[in-house]
Amino acid sequence: MLAALIDVAPLGPAERTGDLAHDLHAEVDLLCNRLRDRPVAAMLQALVAAAATDLRHRYVGDLLAPFHDVLTAAGIGPADRDDAVAAIVSPLLVDALLLDRPTARTRAHRTVDDVAARLAHA
Repeated sequence: MLAALIDVAPLGPAERTGDLAHDLHAEVDLLCNRLRDRPVAAMLQALVAAAATDLRHRYVGDLLAPFHDVLTAAGIGPADRDDAVAAIVSPLLVDALLLDRPTARTRAHRTVDDVAARLAHA
């Protein structure tokens, strides 16, 4: 049942513009909306309770994939890409899934600006 929920939960990616910061901002908005509007927290809590590590990894991987896609399209290498995705997404997941707080969209957008600026100078 949880696998079926994961299959219907994904949203399509935001339209790509080729502008790294713009595309990451769009993905932040989609993720914040997804964490707010879908039963994400309940699903992940059920996965944790069921100790379904493979399903939990698949679900979280689906949340991270659009960010990896944007950064890959921008030519960002694996190590920088992993760091950038973690910096942007981890606080949102902690807020929504562990602390039961609304996602801090404004903070995430500031992080995107910082990450995009750092990657532009790398």
